[in-house]
Amino acid sequence: MLPKNDTTGLEFVLLGLTSQPELQVILFMVFLVIYLITLVGNLGLILLIKTDSLLHTPIYFFLSHLSFVDLCYSSNLSLQMLVHFLSEKTISSAGCFMQCIFFIGFVITEIYIFAAMAIDRFVAISYPLQYGSKMCKNACLCLVAVPYTFGLLKGLFQTVLTFCLSFCSSKTINHFYCVDTTFIMLSCSNTYIKEMAMLIVAGFTLSSSFLIILIPYIFILAAILHIRSAEGKCRDFSTFGSLMTALIIFYGTLFCMCLRQPSKQSLEESKITAVFYSFVSPMLNPLIYSLRNKDVIDSLKKSNQEKTT
Repeated sequence: MLPKNDTTGLEFVLLGLTSQPELQVILFMVFLVIYLITLVGNLGLILLIKTDSLLHTPIYFFLSHLSFVDLCYSSNLSLQMLVHFLSEKTISSAGCFMQCIFFIGFVITEIYIFAAMAIDRFVAISYPLQYGSKMCKNACLCLVAVPYTFGLLKGLFQTVLTFCLSFCSSKTINHFYCVDTTFIMLSCSNTYIKEMAMLIVAGFTLSSSFLIILIPYIFILAAILHIRSAEGKCRDFSTFGSLMTALIIFYGTLFCMCLRQPSKQSLEESKITAVFYSFVSPMLNPLIYSLRNKDVIDSLKKSNQEKTT
């Protein structure tokens, strides 16, 4: 007899980061502060880019979308986790379904927005005279539309495969959000198709985006080293360094998570890794681009001057 799929109307229990009651309030305060910094930083950067005409360039267009995606997938996890620190840690099947779609979708979207930013910097440094024509409005819109479409479709596909599994025993998820690997361990049905789909999507997404990012960055670095002007070299290195810092934090932790096989030990370790790409990276991105970017700093100074006058 086939196992009964009883996901309709089902509630899952999220164990969270820790089961120790005395740490719940402390963790609530820590992650509330992280989320508020993320919220203010990303919203502030989006508004600054939107209101300052000097920042109406392709790189800041992509940066505003990076901030939007950071804000979306951080909110998708943070709000639920903050509630669970102070109340019951249950989540409905529908809630889990939506959390999975948006988390997977926005993570994949962010990966390819990083790739779009790498392409933009490559064109700007390698073809400065043709930059305006090559990175026109339609090209920029296409470079952000593809990541959103591809990411959300993959998120939907992976989540549907997950919820086609049968869960006949424990409904306890050893994580702070609904994650694919825990569902595989909970399922009492054959998970081969789901595991292969995860492997193929993760492998294709990481390898293709890595190549799209790596190749332009090699040319960018070579082009920067050939710039004679010390000021121009310093400015381009600053932008390049900002991109690389944000990329290493996000991409490195995500790589570590995807390379692990589902197991009890890997799930415990993945919680720490997940904190970095789910909370730390979205919080640091606007700070990295603000503190390491002269254009953004000048725009902030101008905005402050206008308020005081």
